[in-house]
Amino acid sequence: MFQEENIIALATAPGIGAIAVLRISGPEALEIVAKKFRPFSEKNWKVQKSHTLHLGHIVDNDTVFDKVLVSLFKGPNSYTGENVVEISCHGSPYIQQQILQLFLRNGCRMATPGEFTLRAFLNGKMDLSQAEAVADLIASDSEASHQLAMQQMRGGFSNEIQNLREELLNFASLIELELDFSQEDVEFADREQFNTLLNKISDVLQRLIDSFALGNVIKNGIPVAIVGEPNVGKSTLLNALLNEDKAIVSDIAGTTRDSIEDQIILDGINYRFIDTAGIRKTSNKIEKIGIQKTFEKIENARLIIYLVDALNFDESEIKKTQEKYPDKKILTVANKIDGLSQKQHDAIVGLAPHTIFISAKEGTGIESLKSTLLSLVNKGDLGKEDVVISNSRHYEALLKALREVEKVKVGLSENIASDLLSIDVKQALFHLGEITGSVTTDDLLGNIFSNFCIGK
Repeated sequence: MFQEENIIALATAPGIGAIAVLRISGPEALEIVAKKFRPFSEKNWKVQKSHTLHLGHIVDNDTVFDKVLVSLFKGPNSYTGENVVEISCHGSPYIQQQILQLFLRNGCRMATPGEFTLRAFLNGKMDLSQAEAVADLIASDSEASHQLAMQQMRGGFSNEIQNLREELLNFASLIELELDFSQEDVEFADREQFNTLLNKISDVLQRLIDSFALGNVIKNGIPVAIVGEPNVGKSTLLNALLNEDKAIVSDIAGTTRDSIEDQIILDGINYRFIDTAGIRKTSNKIEKIGIQKTFEKIENARLIIYLVDALNFDESEIKKTQEKYPDKKILTVANKIDGLSQKQHDAIVGLAPHTIFISAKEGTGIESLKSTLLSLVNKGDLGKEDVVISNSRHYEALLKALREVEKVKVGLSENIASDLLSIDVKQALFHLGEITGSVTTDDLLGNIFSNFCIGK
């Protein structure tokens, strides 16, 4: 019923700017705007072709609010699938609010977060995974996250899921047919062919599930914890990586007592660097809290830069960290090489052959460290046809679908009855449908679109 209402919202960021855009969508969008828009052309702008621009004034009785450009998009060939009018006015907050309130008094209501995209989904302009990609595209802050969102918006992921669902649905229909002729003891679904299909579906689902590790870090940024003993140069390294004085640098051990975070983009990928408190035994209560936070950051980091003093190299602490976090990728970085002799250099290489040598203070070796960080993140899949997923909701649905497919495979191997097979097949179809929106609930849609910005 709410789609019979006409909605309006500011589509550009609030505040002062050169222009602002207000978007109106609904069955009466054209009529509502026509009452307050006076075009400079004598033509009836409402009967003009869709996707045309019209210059004129927004007026209320004898009051002229602004000279505006009205964009006309007639349904179903619009973003929402409904009649849509976009009003480009001057970017004064006063003008924006005056025009917004004018239309709120004359047939519109304020759009809720994500309501324009929700209407696009409900009107079949995009499926649910593509709608979610719209929010990801708006939030993208690096080349890789932008590329990931565009890949999903183009529908590659949706098409793959839809193809799997259709193939599984065909066999589900044959199994249902068997149930209708259960007394005849006939098989319409070839079990061997069905098993081949299930193996294929399992492989595809597993590939998509595995891609989440890459997609998630590209979407949210890669957390990199800089850890080590006090006074090895962790804060200096953070400043060198960021090319600014973000962290306080001091010769006094234990200066950093809380985590300091900032991010940079390397080759299109967002890295979130975390400078942590130095790890050591201490009686200082505040420093103890900082060290505890260091271990928490290590737990949450995808990569760890273990920084050591090249002049006092001790691999024992590095080994302890590797043993404690066997699943973490740990880079050994030796700092303060400006005072290092060749003999000391060779000794470190002998103990830890993959050590990266830097002088954070002088900036030596920083580019080499950045190159190593890039080499540890494989974003090559983004340039291929293979789909990479980044949405945790999709990831969860894929895991559930795979679990049901595996149940069907076990059922086939044990030759269980068709009615029991049918239950698991339907569950797999349900979870695949959740991804694209073939299966939805009001709660699910409310949760997804409430995270959108108003006006999109």
